[in-house]
Amino acid sequence: MGSARPDWAEMLAAACRGEGISTLYQPIVDTARGSVVGYEALTRFSGYSERNPETWFRAARTHGIAEDLEVMALRTALRARPTMPTNCFLTVNVSPDLLPRESVRSVWRDEGDLGGLIVELTEQAPIESYLALEPDLDLLRSAGALIAVDDAGAGYAGLRHLLSLRPSLIKLDRAIVEDIDRDEAKRALVEMLGTFAGRVDAWLLAEGVERLEELDALVALGIPLVQGYCLARPAPAWVGIDEDVAIRLATRAVPGKTRVIRDFLEIVPTATSVSDASAAFVADPKLRAVVLLDEHSSPLAVLEADASHLGVVSPGLRVNLETPVTDALGRAMTRDPGVRFEPLLATDNAGRFTGIVRLERLITALAAEGH
Repeated sequence: MGSARPDWAEMLAAACRGEGISTLYQPIVDTARGSVVGYEALTRFSGYSERNPETWFRAARTHGIAEDLEVMALRTALRARPTMPTNCFLTVNVSPDLLPRESVRSVWRDEGDLGGLIVELTEQAPIESYLALEPDLDLLRSAGALIAVDDAGAGYAGLRHLLSLRPSLIKLDRAIVEDIDRDEAKRALVEMLGTFAGRVDAWLLAEGVERLEELDALVALGIPLVQGYCLARPAPAWVGIDEDVAIRLATRAVPGKTRVIRDFLEIVPTATSVSDASAAFVADPKLRAVVLLDEHSSPLAVLEADASHLGVVSPGLRVNLETPVTDALGRAMTRDPGVRFEPLLATDNAGRFTGIVRLERLITALAAEGH
């Protein structure tokens, strides 16, 4: 006789109580440094004979309790968040149709400050209305979270999806990453998505990297973030990556001495209101700029000394500390002529402000190096 069919009603009820459910965390790696900058929380059902997460979440939808299971998965994933290494972010998965549910909203409220958290919209259910999602996306962003789109380039996550949601992190589907070292069409598609990501101030993350040759191809294409078995498998919090792979990245990704934004960082005063910034200019007549921050230490705008009394601010352009100088200049040149040479706002991997970088310094450095 064959094995008995799973009693999904009983199993799901137990899992929704937190029984037999756990979270593993897979490292997300910066290709420029070969270091871990974030983790994706992945739900596991190790207490049951059926362990495939996709099967579980499909069954939950079939039985009408997708909301209960995803809430439990979120709460289980977030338990380890207080111990996460500094300067790292954490991504968690949620179905877009469940964002407006009160039980999901309560998860975010209980967490409080969501700085360093990236909410990844999955393909468990299609997005029926982008407009209906805006209030909850705005609430997440106002609490400090960033938004990610899962499986870009596959399924319904097309260009309209990206344009409507304006995510801060765009994840490349495994189907695109697989054998990218052998497929010129895939390379062209990734290059296009990379250009798009740069124009909308988003990061591109290639997931499902399983072969060193795929990793090398992604590095050559300038993909900033990677994730997959080639680097590290999902594990309890908080593992690193294979040392040999880290060395390979560090030596492969930066030929010569590539200058990055960190090399030109200028520390400037910060404030949380225009009035406080104006007071700083009065106190120090030599002060050239003050950066306005939100409550999560993320930069909002640059306030220049000569415009402080008018309350005029420049939104600036946010760039990561490890962004190569040539990439940062390329992005800066896409801005409107009136603000093209405004200072760049440098942030760490969690989106926190670290300092400004002036365009004239970058241009002078490149000129001196003969670029």
